[in-house]
Amino acid sequence: MARRKRLSLNELVREVDAWLKEEPASPNHDLLAEMLYMVLDLARRDFDRGDLKVLVRSLREERRAFRLFTPYRSVRKVSIFGSARIAETDPYYALARDFAQLIADEGFMVITGAGEGIMQAGHEGAGRAKSIGVNIKLPFEQVPNRFIQGDAKHMPFHFFFTRKLMFVKEGDAFAFFPGGFGTHDEALEVLTLTQTGKSQIVPIVMVDLPGRTYWREWLAFVKERLLADGYISEEDLSFFTIVDNAPAAVAEIKRFYRRFHSYRYVKRELVIRLVEPPAPALIAALNRNFHDILTGDIKETPPLPEELDDPATLSYPRLLVPFNRRNFGRLRQMIDVLNGEV
Repeated sequence: MARRKRLSLNELVREVDAWLKEEPASPNHDLLAEMLYMVLDLARRDFDRGDLKVLVRSLREERRAFRLFTPYRSVRKVSIFGSARIAETDPYYALARDFAQLIADEGFMVITGAGEGIMQAGHEGAGRAKSIGVNIKLPFEQVPNRFIQGDAKHMPFHFFFTRKLMFVKEGDAFAFFPGGFGTHDEALEVLTLTQTGKSQIVPIVMVDLPGRTYWREWLAFVKERLLADGYISEEDLSFFTIVDNAPAAVAEIKRFYRRFHSYRYVKRELVIRLVEPPAPALIAALNRNFHDILTGDIKETPPLPEELDDPATLSYPRLLVPFNRRNFGRLRQMIDVLNGEV
């Protein structure tokens, strides 16, 4: 077969533009075109080869990860974090295994870092069919645990930041068990993204054993230093809950999705989807009790035209919430009220 003629950058731009126009209409063509133009722009500039390698490798990892998660997009998932150094005989291992089994029985899948310790316990409890593993390549080689090794739902990552993206993007809840620097890194990442509105608000549970104080001591530091010194607000403590047994952790996650389903932004408005229609008295109470974070009145709404790209949610009742996009701790408290919590 004849070799294709090498095009100049300008010729390639024109060819890509023509190809996009000839293809059937797709809501994603504008994004694909933007990506292609960005790549072409990189070729016009004198970037360091090492920088380009980072771009290529991160894009490759994200593409593979999207392929991994796409078949399970309709299934809610819980990201589990904790120490890789915990032995299988440790009570914390049993705690994580029991939690994973209980949450899997409720229809959730489990995502862990695929290593040993708490990560292995999560996969053992959930079972292979409901487990996803996002491993990290380390100099000392973190081997995938025996419950996920060889599974198509396991993927090793080179970069921590692409791996973190998948944990946060795909997680519908987070469960943190005791661990070291990595566990705290993930916990603070999740809390920071939630506090700043850069990720969806989802249930976050810190899980301990009865009589143990790992997360209680952590909370004491948060209150005595971060809160008392004004580095965080009281409402930010609403993002997470500390429990001391597996059933309580599962109950907290289930409670969050009792009436609340999901939300998205449409321009400047927040649309909250519910699993059942809200009573007029509830809407009135929301307007009255959360006026400090509203720029107008909360009201019921049919699906907005911009939401037609998400057909799986069109049947859900929804509220149009003029949220100020600043006080996300208060928004978390509003979700509690929607779920019937006082």
